Amino acid sequence: MQEPIIREIRPSDNKEVARVVREVLVEMGVPKVGTAYADAVLDCMFETYDVSRATYFVIDDGGEIIGCAGVAQLDNYDGNVCELQKMYFLKSARGRGLGAKMMEVCLERAREYGFDQCYLETMPYMEDAQKLYRKSGFDYIDAPMGNTGHYSCPVWMLKTL
Repeated sequence: MQEPIIREIRPSDNKEVARVVREVLVEMGVPKVGTAYADAVLDCMFETYDVSRATYFVIDDGGEIIGCAGVAQLDNYDGNVCELQKMYFLKSARGRGLGAKMMEVCLERAREYGFDQCYLETMPYMEDAQKLYRKSGFDYIDAPMGNTGHYSCPVWMLKTL
């Protein structure tokens, strides 16, 4: 059995990535408004990240996408800060160390792009995700940065790269 691989998104991945993100958000009971669930870009992730200083990655497990995450310039923020975006894993991906591997890949790409800091937003009850973020060097901050449109995500974290 082949190990899952982390690779950059392809145009043919769009539909599956949108399904993975929405499935995880529904499973977690995340509001559909003010979160990634309602993002117009969710159905065209390849095109969205096909810009300067942005990359979206998928975890390919024998042809099935079981997780995803990306980095891009933080929206509506005047500074050299990227955002860790849309990091979601299906149940089949969890507990296998894939989150830590994905985090390494994303943060390394952010460093390659020359960002100074990495920001993220999450939900208070996504405790396992927050454990990964803390272990990866993110600290809690008191207010949001930029304006991602995710006003239903009240937990903000930041890491210096």
